[in-house]
Amino acid sequence: MNPLLAGNPYAPYQQAQVDTASPERLLLMLYGGAIRFLNAGRKGIVDRKFDVAHENIVKAQDIILEFMATLNMKDGGEVAQNLFDLYEYLNGRLAQANVEKNVAIVDEVLGFVRDLNEAWMVAAKNVAAERKLSASA
Repeated sequence: MNPLLAGNPYAPYQQAQVDTASPERLLLMLYGGAIRFLNAGRKGIVDRKFDVAHENIVKAQDIILEFMATLNMKDGGEVAQNLFDLYEYLNGRLAQANVEKNVAIVDEVLGFVRDLNEAWMVAAKNVAAERKLSASA
């Protein structure tokens, strides 16, 4: 089971969602998680609950590192390299935000992650539409 779901009474349902999700849906779920963790980390800083801030920022970093690890650098070409570089930058900024407990840096990263999430949502809709067309052909 996913360690992020441990101790959660809804864990079996959530695990089933992960296990049956398309790659596009899984990507969007991860982006949603990153946004939630960044918001929780931000709140932890504002509320001066630095242990909460640290825990949530690290969870967001874990997701970004997963994005980096799953990029297909061989076939992805320049797009994959650009995404890798962006994820590397975001991860570094989160490390800095965590050390400094800096809300402005968290907000900067949150802006990038939200923009990427929106772009991937559009791409996922396009993939779904293409699948539907090819299934009916």
